[in-house]
Amino acid sequence: MPIEFAEVPRPDDVRRRTNRPRFGRLDAFGDWLAARQGRPEPTAPQRPRVVVFAADHGVAARGVSARSPEYTREAIRELRAGGTPLGLLAERAGAGLRIVDVAVDSDEESEFRVRRRSGSIDVEDALTAEETEAAVEIGRRIADAEVDEGADLLVPAELGTGASTPAATLVAALTGTEPVAVVGRGSGIDDNAWMRKAAAIRDALRRAKPVVTEPFDLLRTAGGADLAALTGFLAQAAVRRTPVLLDGLSVCAAALLAEEIAPGARAWWTAAHRSTEPAQVLALEHLDLEPLLDLGIAEGSGTGAALVLPLVTTAASLGHTR
Repeated sequence: MPIEFAEVPRPDDVRRRTNRPRFGRLDAFGDWLAARQGRPEPTAPQRPRVVVFAADHGVAARGVSARSPEYTREAIRELRAGGTPLGLLAERAGAGLRIVDVAVDSDEESEFRVRRRSGSIDVEDALTAEETEAAVEIGRRIADAEVDEGADLLVPAELGTGASTPAATLVAALTGTEPVAVVGRGSGIDDNAWMRKAAAIRDALRRAKPVVTEPFDLLRTAGGADLAALTGFLAQAAVRRTPVLLDGLSVCAAALLAEEIAPGARAWWTAAHRSTEPAQVLALEHLDLEPLLDLGIAEGSGTGAALVLPLVTTAASLGHTR
């Protein structure tokens, strides 16, 4: 029996002053934030949190990524040590950081790992039905834990080799888009890798089409543990009335599914920036979300949203000017 989420509440419709300066997108973001806070004027988040869901993907063995299979483990170690752009930006923005290993191919112990690596989605399911539900439930539990600990703005992110291939497949399946229209350069792949990636997405999309109307089955068939956990996380954040900054292809792909299983959840999200990944742009258009910035960043992994976080404080401050 698929996991069911509580009804998503609507943000408060708070009327703001009209005799204030106009600051374009920053002012619009301030309006959005104020409504999610239930206030006539926004206040700067006191406990923003970046939550990274880490996983490896079997399809990476097809040569669809510029990164080695060892990248995920190495990146987690660097992130924990504060040596990555995301860690640095989160620290400077005053945001806490949590890393959740849901499917990393590692011998290290992990409280939340559902398997060591997702299946290669071009020829096999990413997960079993039980693993899919377990990963979604992990995402829900992490969202609850963060909100219970005081988080008032959440930034979900992904980390793992090959993640953009299942993410692009999910976007293609849910938006009715042809495979070649969703294939991006991801980690910086060359033309040969791009062709391999396009073929993998084509084959995965063929497998996914029979279950495109069933979110849990779609995650099982063509997603992965990180995408399933992100789906549960995004849905539960909305249930818990907590604003979310979306960043990157994997998060936006999961957002499409979270809106399916928790209708109305997208009212609690806004897009931090527009990626160079075509599938991310398609996902945001499908969700009717306008990005705050266009930074020309190819990958997600929370970096763009962490870079935008100081603007959140600025937008809240501008809301109090006359």
